[in-house]
Amino acid sequence: MPQRLEGLQRLAVLMLRLLLGAVFVLHGAQKVLGGGGITGFAGTLQRMGIEPHVPLAWVVAITEFVGGICVFFGFLTRFWAAGLAIDMAVALLKVHLANGFFISKNGFEFVLTLGVLALAVVLMGPGWPSVDRAAGIEKGTG
Repeated sequence: MPQRLEGLQRLAVLMLRLLLGAVFVLHGAQKVLGGGGITGFAGTLQRMGIEPHVPLAWVVAITEFVGGICVFFGFLTRFWAAGLAIDMAVALLKVHLANGFFISKNGFEFVLTLGVLALAVVLMGPGWPSVDRAAGIEKGTG
């Protein structure tokens, strides 16, 4: 049985990368386009006492939106996945940790999951198919 599943590792890496990228594209788009756009998101950061709220709103939105697109297609994958992992670590520590674990109470369950998945992509690389492999940015057979 393990021999038959061994070939599916490439598919698993691809599935992880596509899911992570899609989730972050949607989260980033929500910050850029939804609910007041960057100004609304910056206001949320300011109400939480996170400063400088406007530049950080842009950094978070770009990291999530552009980073999500890049992870989805496997372009500069490790760089963007590392940025997403850092993004989630900051969200965990600054916003969600005090609320406990469960997402139903605005806890850190979801951001921890996304951060660990992003870290896994950093460690595994983009897999195949990816722009990184096609362009020779990442080498390897898997």
